[in-house]
Amino acid sequence: MNVEDTPMDTRTGSIALARVRDLAHRVIARTRYLAGHSPARIAILVFAAAVLLFTALLMLPIASRTGTITALPDALFTAVSAVTVTGLTTVDTGEHWSMFGQVVILAAIQTGALGVVTIALLLARMVTRRLGVSGRVFAQSSIGTTGLGDVKRLLRVVVVTTFTIEFVLMLVLVPAFIVVEGSFGWGLWYGVFYAISAFANAGFTPHVGGIGQFANNPWILSSLAIGVFVGSFGFPVFLNLIRAKWTRKRWTLHTKLTIITTIVLFVLGTIAWAGFEWANPATIGGETWWAKIGNAFFASAMLRSGGFAVIDTESMTATTMLLSDALMFVGGGSGSTAGGIKVTTLAVLFLAIWAEAKGTQHTNAAGRRIPNSTLRLAISVVFLGATLVLTATALLTTVSNATLDRLLFETVSAFATCGLSVGISAEVGPFGKYVLSALMLVGRVGPIALASALAVRQRRELFRLPDERPIIG
Repeated sequence: MNVEDTPMDTRTGSIALARVRDLAHRVIARTRYLAGHSPARIAILVFAAAVLLFTALLMLPIASRTGTITALPDALFTAVSAVTVTGLTTVDTGEHWSMFGQVVILAAIQTGALGVVTIALLLARMVTRRLGVSGRVFAQSSIGTTGLGDVKRLLRVVVVTTFTIEFVLMLVLVPAFIVVEGSFGWGLWYGVFYAISAFANAGFTPHVGGIGQFANNPWILSSLAIGVFVGSFGFPVFLNLIRAKWTRKRWTLHTKLTIITTIVLFVLGTIAWAGFEWANPATIGGETWWAKIGNAFFASAMLRSGGFAVIDTESMTATTMLLSDALMFVGGGSGSTAGGIKVTTLAVLFLAIWAEAKGTQHTNAAGRRIPNSTLRLAISVVFLGATLVLTATALLTTVSNATLDRLLFETVSAFATCGLSVGISAEVGPFGKYVLSALMLVGRVGPIALASALAVRQRRELFRLPDERPIIG
């Protein structure tokens, strides 16, 4: 049978099938290359794909209580906020989204809790059957391996630790919500949702109006605060504690800096927040002294990137907002569900300043010397974060008449994936929502990608230029 005798439909179908097959081969080959040579880019692609998937699900009529299609800016914003475990919302989660929509949001939060790095590395292993040097360096710089050979074990620790801590939180929260709701079914749902949301530092709440109705329930609030606090330490710390079996002598420098800095910021944040809001009648001014202290502890824990709030955040004083900006910008531990520039970045910069003040040549801490490359990386992360916040704030000023302190608070919260809000997200319109969505994505992935990219790009110099000191200060 000649080609001329073949039916036109059959030939057209064969050509189309061949093109699809060729495209698939090229996509797989490109994915293999990226997985082996640029896992940071794979991580970004995985994050973008997850956002698109959850956005499409949230736009389905079944996802809203009214049975109508949710507008793209709101669906996209919610999907980004959930996947990046931020917690900012443009619509009330409990009021706007149906049970299906809330399940989608919870699935997105769990995806974010496992982490873009974990997903990217798992994908890299599935595609390439191994992790190249760049993939291992990516894991080392982002979720904290102690060497280039323990990535597989670290991935297992990340998954097991996440589900174990969430399960423990569920055991604590489910009975409390059963008592509050008077229903086993709703108590189980709320317990599961808040357990995942708390450990992921997401700050989403399925209750209409948020968790303000539980302001007088210390059991629920303390459980949420502990979940957020533990989640902010990070998987590298968990891995080291598991290996060291709580023997302090075997703690790594990263573990020591993370725990010490986190505790110091938590205590100082509690004291400062209580002092600035003690007499504010719009927040805790009318409460008893022990209620004020309890609120201060809870607020300080949430500023680690938690996002839950029992008071009207917009009613805080300008001084408290500025304090909150600083604490949110720092965030939690590296490789954790928290955002920000990370507490170890702050600790390294402080130690470098202290070493400069003392006139010592090297930056030392806990019997270890911190390499200059780590200091340069810390400076780069801080500069990137500050630039992103400044740019996003400037863009929001073009579409909003809100005061600068409110705009800055919202942008810092978005970059640090904190989730505390003063209402700007719902006010700025589609353009502002897209800006904040991009900031949440970059804030979640950007520091990780920057750190891994700089680590991979390090190269040996074969010559040294003459020293010359420019004038500083």
